[in-house]
Amino acid sequence: MKDSNIVKNICTLTVLVREKKPLIHHLTNYVTVNDCANIVLASGASPIMADDLAEVEEMVTMASALVLNIGTLNQRTVESMMAAGKKANELGIPVVLDPVGAGATVLRTSTCRLLLENIKLAVMRGNVSEIKAVGGFEATTKGVDVSQQDLLNSKDLDYGRKIVQTLSKKFGCIVAMTGEVDLISDGTKTYSIYNGHPMLSSITGTGCMCSSLIGAYCGITSDYLLAALSGVMVMGLAGEKAYQQTWEANGGNGTFRIKLIDAVSLLTGEDIKVRGRIGAE
Repeated sequence: MKDSNIVKNICTLTVLVREKKPLIHHLTNYVTVNDCANIVLASGASPIMADDLAEVEEMVTMASALVLNIGTLNQRTVESMMAAGKKANELGIPVVLDPVGAGATVLRTSTCRLLLENIKLAVMRGNVSEIKAVGGFEATTKGVDVSQQDLLNSKDLDYGRKIVQTLSKKFGCIVAMTGEVDLISDGTKTYSIYNGHPMLSSITGTGCMCSSLIGAYCGITSDYLLAALSGVMVMGLAGEKAYQQTWEANGGNGTFRIKLIDAVSLLTGEDIKVRGRIGAE
């Protein structure tokens, strides 16, 4: 299953990220901040992780994209996110939101809604539980992880497509819902990506890293649907390659984490053309 034109465009963008090296400003969480920075560097882009209210607006002016991640949420960072997001909107800089753990607490869910009400997003990426919670669908959140009750398999994809299409129209942004099958929509077109490996859920931060990759691609194109597809596919392909190399090395979670970053840095256009699996609905 492959949309050849989309795969070709993802290859082109992957080269451009490495050529242009866009600066991606993050207000992210302290659990995965290092992994997010390293995955952005592996893609060819440049990360900056500045979250103090006194400098976020100034930092945004230098950036090509802004990534907001609520993984380790507190009142101080909410203020910084609001200021950075509004400044990015003022300057026409794309904003990516990762609603980590939305639905787990009132603070997380209300913060997501506050950001959505006040900041124009380019892309929102989350797991099934997070996206459903933000959109007002019934969800069962397990901390910052997707719950077993919310997992979608191939039989549930029509329901998943309805969710991303509905929320893309509602929030006026690209919605990427990642899982066993990744679903990405602009409200009109919806794509399914079938790359990835279950071991991606065995280490902390792969969702955060995926959002950071989307930010890297948003930093070089105004086609945010293509940027989201690129970030999600690259993460999935890197997961497949990292698992294969981990298995060959008789390694475990730690090896997989290192191999994942390696795989992003070494990913070629040929890898994407041969292994990328994407379909349009």
